[in-house]
Amino acid sequence: MDTTTIIDELEDVAGRLGIEVRAEPGNFRGGRCVVEGEEVIMLNTNDLPETRLVVLAEALREAPLDTIYLKPVVRRALEEAWAEEGSAGAPHDE
Repeated sequence: MDTTTIIDELEDVAGRLGIEVRAEPGNFRGGRCVVEGEEVIMLNTNDLPETRLVVLAEALREAPLDTIYLKPVVRRALEEAWAEEGSAGAPHDE
């Protein structure tokens, strides 16, 4: 499954959890926020699909994903994105 399709699947997952996903161009990283009392995940359409996938994955990290069905390939993509995000700030051995 390609990155764009996984993003579409994750947007559907967010919708099933009651979280709106908005994709707009701009000078921002994106992520989960609250707008007028509603949870929203903002995606920057200027970003590469791989970056949007990481932003979505991070925004869904604390969501109750065990309450809904996720395709195995989508769950694997989330876990890989979380692992990459977790190691991004980790110190490296020299």
